[in-house]
Amino acid sequence: MRAVVGLHRRGAGDPAFRYLPDGSLLRAVHTPDGPGTLIITPQGGDFLGRAWGPGSQWLLEQMPGLLGADDDPSSCPVHHPVVGDWLRRARGLRIGRTDRVWEALVPAILEQKVVGVEAFRAWRYLVRRFGEAAPGPVPDVWVPPAQRDWADIPVWDWHRSGIEPVRMRTIRGATQMDVERHADKLTVLRGVGRWTEAEARARAVGDADAVPVGDYHIPSIVGYALIGEKVDDAGMLELLEPYAGHRYRIIRMAERHGVRAERRGHRMSKRDYRAF
Repeated sequence: MRAVVGLHRRGAGDPAFRYLPDGSLLRAVHTPDGPGTLIITPQGGDFLGRAWGPGSQWLLEQMPGLLGADDDPSSCPVHHPVVGDWLRRARGLRIGRTDRVWEALVPAILEQKVVGVEAFRAWRYLVRRFGEAAPGPVPDVWVPPAQRDWADIPVWDWHRSGIEPVRMRTIRGATQMDVERHADKLTVLRGVGRWTEAEARARAVGDADAVPVGDYHIPSIVGYALIGEKVDDAGMLELLEPYAGHRYRIIRMAERHGVRAERRGHRMSKRDYRAF
């Protein structure tokens, strides 16, 4: 469950996602019917869902998709013994979907060309300040703002979140598009490229073939896991070509089970636009 649904957590302090002491996980979502909170509890080989708020029924009906019930890992081809080993080790790993494109798109834009902690800090600030308290029994959980509300966030609060004008304008511009109906056309938005589109589609519509071209780490992870050496985007696409339809699945398995190269050199530096 954590391998499948944990992908939607944006940092350890995500106000809309929490792991609970009893092994359950919680997500707060702005559904088509309004805000809602979903708690999923594993029970042997089954999962129990409980939900609160106007969006509760929608969340319960969507829960199988979130857990990857519609995904078919068995259809993934095996062209390399390493991939066969990954499939055996990742037997429970499925590509789930949230069916909420906007709530996948905004964090992906926030994460453009920055280290994760910088993006997660901005997400925490904006959700807590402009979201609403999540319904249900768990305190201090927040539902992210609805799409239309992101356009009204003042410039000074974007600055306080640590987001520079480029990403702010990208999110504001995206509020003008019905992204829920046009998840396959996200790159028509100014500031949304292949990386951002892939990150959003993988989470929102369960696209098992989404490839985040332009990622700082993924080409190296895939290359080292499959052929023992780092590659660039072009090399990664060549290695993934035999797995068309499952390229994102291969990436997820490489991230979780692949052997990685030894880290060398400096990490990417954190920036803080709040001080500018």
